Order: sequence, then structure tokens, then C-alpha cells
Amino acid sequence: MKRLFSMIILAVLICLSGCSKTSESKTELIVFAASSMTESLTDIAQRYAKVNPNVKLTFNFDSSGTLKTQIEEGASCDIFISASQKPMNEFEYIIEESRFDLLENKITLVVPKDNPKNINSFEDMVSHLNSGDILLAIGNSDVPVGEYTLEIFDYYNLDMNQLDNSGCLTYGSNAKEVTTQVSENLVDCGIVYQTDAATAKLTVVDTANKQMCGDVIYPAAIINTTSDIDVAVSFLDYLKGDEASQIFKNYGFTPVS
Repeated sequence: MKRLFSMIILAVLICLSGCSKTSESKTELIVFAASSMTESLTDIAQRYAKVNPNVKLTFNFDSSGTLKTQIEEGASCDIFISASQKPMNEFEYIIEESRFDLLENKITLVVPKDNPKNINSFEDMVSHLNSGDILLAIGNSDVPVGEYTLEIFDYYNLDMNQLDNSGCLTYGSNAKEVTTQVSENLVDCGIVYQTDAATAKLTVVDTANKQMCGDVIYPAAIINTTSDIDVAVSFLDYLKGDEASQIFKNYGFTPVS
């Protein structure tokens, strides 16, 4: 009954919002999305401008945790797309009935050009970490790519404090920063999303399976302070459609919806 009531409220809000706008008005839709979606959503925005020229898409890309905090502190936002379920599960500012799983990604082990330490698998990475003779780039523990990495460390029984003390780790505040460290040959390997590895043309030597870090799912939802709920619903519907799904696939994502 509670869910039905919420869905009715959502429908009423859509109706009221739609009635308050003219077909000729240009609406700004602000989307906060995980940094790993930068290229795919930028591409999608160009296509969407042709589908709905009356909507101006404005993106804010960063780690999911940072975006969540910005919204909680009052930043204007209509749609939130996270790189994991955790930030969304802990979030009180979404319209719950609008939430759905949009995409799946993968966590990969990448190496710089020429692979100087000859790392070809997660097992090789673990061996080198135990020997203390590599530098591995990972995400901070408070961002999704870092959280997935910690699960991989647990899977291999790696001691995080010991690795920190040995000087084997370097950090990035989001997935893009980790990718850059590998691209610029500042580290011997890094743990990043499959999509970032593809965009940066990095060599992927291994991919984590579900047993190692679970499913890498990107949920999306409308923020409950939006004043343009009809426009937000329309854009999310577009992201579920064939055209957007193909673009996501081109960048290495797997559409869930």
C-alpha cells in the first residue's frame, strides 16, 4: 500500500510538472554520474539533443561518494547515477520508485605500456605485493572502485595495513585518477573499471569475477527535490532504450534494463 501511494504521488508530480511547462521552453536537467560514465554520457548527450532539443543536459562527474555528499549539502541535481549500490542504499534524497539498475561494469587489472613487471593476472599482482616489489594504483576506500578493490584484497587474504606500510599502494580519489596513473606509467599496475581501461586504451591482463568482488551494478534514480520530474523520467527512459544501450555497449558497459 505504501509503495502504491508513493507511485501515485510520483505520477501526480509528473503531471503537475508537465503542465507547468510549455513545449517551447528549454529545461536544464542536471545529472550527477560516476566518473567512469564520462565518455558514454557525453556521447549520449549529443544524441539526446537531437531527440529532445528542449532539454539541456548538464553533467557533474566524480566518485559516487563525492556526488552523494554534494547533493546532501544542497547541490542542485535532478538525477543521480552511482557506480555501486552502496551510495544509493545510504541515500535519503531519491524518489525510491524511480530507482532502477541501469548498467553493469567489470573490475579489471591493467598494466602500463610494455608491462615492465610482467604482471599477467591477479595472482601475479598478489605475488608481487607479497614481495613488496610493485606499485599498485587503486581507488580510495570511500569510492566504489576502491570498495571493489578491497573485496578483491579480502578474497586473496591481503592485509591492507601491511600493504600501506610497505609502500606498495598509491591512491586515486576516483576511477579516472587511477586510470591516469597507469596511463602515465607512474605505477606498475592498477585496478580500474573495464570501461575506463577501454577508453584509455590500457592493456587488461585480468578481470575480476563475481566471487572476487560481486556484481558491479550502476543504479540510477531521480532526486526528490527535482522541479522537472517529467523531464527526468523521460531522460531515464531514453537511457533504457536501444540507442543509449548501444552507446553504453560501445564503451564496455552491459545494459541491465
